[in-house]
Amino acid sequence: MLSINIDQLVEFSKKPALFAAGEKKFWDDPHISKGMLEAHLNPNHDVASRRPAIIDQIVHHLFESGILKHGMKVLDLGCGPGLYAERLYKAGVEVVGLDISERSIEYARRRAKESGLNIDYRCMNFFDMDYTNEFDAVIQIYGELNTFSDAMRDRLLQLVYKALKEDSTFIFDVTTRTHRMKYGLKNGWYIIEGGFWRHGKHLVLEQGFDYPEEDTWLDQYIVVDEYGCKVYRNWFHDYSLDSIKEVLNTAGFNAKYVWNDLTGSPYTSDGEWIAIGAVR
Repeated sequence: MLSINIDQLVEFSKKPALFAAGEKKFWDDPHISKGMLEAHLNPNHDVASRRPAIIDQIVHHLFESGILKHGMKVLDLGCGPGLYAERLYKAGVEVVGLDISERSIEYARRRAKESGLNIDYRCMNFFDMDYTNEFDAVIQIYGELNTFSDAMRDRLLQLVYKALKEDSTFIFDVTTRTHRMKYGLKNGWYIIEGGFWRHGKHLVLEQGFDYPEEDTWLDQYIVVDEYGCKVYRNWFHDYSLDSIKEVLNTAGFNAKYVWNDLTGSPYTSDGEWIAIGAVR
């Protein structure tokens, strides 16, 4: 039987302050991480990771453009189950992959062992990394930089800058306001007997909030089951080319390479994505 605390539900449903935290145990939650791993590995949609054919195109482009080369050492931030790391390793680079999800890292390690791939996977929050001039490139793919507040984003850029060798490249992509306007705000609810959020019966309230002055959106999920009520928040700070360049310049990077996406599509001002190779 679902247990609903109405006062808590009402409080959670109010528009929160910008980048207010939700439930702390999210992507590393034992049940949620199972659903996330399944989503990463599903080749039929782009919910958690891009489809295999697109990932192949991205890796091919990064080598074809000369940004990545055989023998380099690459750091994969938010590596998940190793979809990029495996391809990069097979293309001839040394790879270190970091991810907070123990389930994804265990899967990636198992795959690497079975396939004879010498990839260094580490289960950790990449905000805790402490590398100095160690990598020829750092990658963080599929808009993860969008999910951080300005302060956390700047902190991450400092860590990436420190981890890179001189004249090395941070490769990433971010969404634009065009992308968010295409998909709009989530608003709805459903009751389900086992699903992504919980293994038993639960109620999910989906909400979307827009912060246009900050170019920021929130996808919020209030989940209610027999154990109580919790709120999960996915924040997205979108960028224009000018705004992301300003952020990079402040952090000491130069946006040397710019595309519409990491497959190498030429940049256009109305694109849903901006892909960048920022040189330290």
